Amino acid sequence: MKPKRVLTRRYFLKGMLAGAGLVNLVPRRVLGGAAYTAPSEELTKAVIGVGGMGQGHLTYPGARLLAICDVDKGHLEDTLKRVGKDVKGYHDFREVLARPDIDIVHIPTPPHWHALISIAAAESGKDIWCEKPMSRTIGEGQKVVEAVQRNGRIFRLNTWFRFADNFYGMGTPVLPIKKLVESGMLGWPLKVTVSGITGFDWKFYWVGRTDLIPQPVPPELDYNLWLGPAPYKPYHPHRVHVTFRGYWDYDGGGLGDMGQHYLDPVQYFLGKDDTSPVEIEVDAPQQHPDAVLTWRRFRMKYADGCEIILDGENKDQKAAYIEGPDGKLFPGFNSDIPKLKEKLDAFPDPEPQLTDFSQAVRTRRKFALNEANGHRSCTLVNLCKAALYLGRNLRFDPDQQRFIDDEEANRLVWQPMRAPWHL
Repeated sequence: MKPKRVLTRRYFLKGMLAGAGLVNLVPRRVLGGAAYTAPSEELTKAVIGVGGMGQGHLTYPGARLLAICDVDKGHLEDTLKRVGKDVKGYHDFREVLARPDIDIVHIPTPPHWHALISIAAAESGKDIWCEKPMSRTIGEGQKVVEAVQRNGRIFRLNTWFRFADNFYGMGTPVLPIKKLVESGMLGWPLKVTVSGITGFDWKFYWVGRTDLIPQPVPPELDYNLWLGPAPYKPYHPHRVHVTFRGYWDYDGGGLGDMGQHYLDPVQYFLGKDDTSPVEIEVDAPQQHPDAVLTWRRFRMKYADGCEIILDGENKDQKAAYIEGPDGKLFPGFNSDIPKLKEKLDAFPDPEPQLTDFSQAVRTRRKFALNEANGHRSCTLVNLCKAALYLGRNLRFDPDQQRFIDDEEANRLVWQPMRAPWHL
């Protein structure tokens, strides 16, 4: 049975572009003959959204930039001046996806666009490098997983701490922490506390405003297309570009901005890549229906008793980062201490991960942080957002990916989109 198309609005501008021979939804590498792309050939990419985070996606190695896209003419024109004459600019992402000569699509748009563009890219035969958070809702994340796997695409989420760089206040990459947890020296179950005390910052300055007065839309911005699937709200500059993070329609405040950076490595070293918590507790002021406000504390508990604490107030001044019945791990972990190193060396290293995205694309092997485990770590963020928005504790079924006996919470899993956009 042919998969149902996700975007119906001039599906990839097909009506306008088909006559010009610009629509080809079959990736070059699966075609034979002259159109075949050999594994040794240079990969090509496009970046959709070149304001803010998008600037960092222009220069990632491993692929040649062919196209950029933005609904803000100012962003687009300024970036075109810097990237060279061989790069073409677009206003509508569907024109980019219609190009058969692009292998990889980068998606550093606001999060309310991540799922729709990821799904459309997968269905157009592109591999995908998506910004965090992976999706704005749990349901959107499920649909991204389905589309990527149904179309045999390679997906990377743009947070890397599970496999590269020192992990914030821990002063070490995550690998030795993973090895310590797997060794069993701390015991089980474990409690992980994420707070300023243990080296993290929830960026509470990413809150929304509740006093917005409608303003004229600037001529360079296509505000209707910027909103896309989000509900229509009158334009105000605080809603768009950098400060969009403070509004439920587009993100989830500092939690949405940083949550997947902080929590994906926790999921990895706890071995929870294929499941989710079953209980979510929240302590926070009452939220505004439009603007994301601050919070004090979250507690997420897995079925086996492991817990993740998000301490927004830095209340527990003596908190260990990881605490188990047999030991504690504090910030500044040093796995080179002779006695600890000797003990850890006796245990096997964690399974190796493929951390080169270009290699993943060429070999068609899953990247270290992909659509499946990325969806689960994004679900940690979206579980907390749901509890925060509703102002109450929740129970969750990690297999069905639904809240238990709570239809109001489940409406946050599958939120409607503004027509004509839909999943």
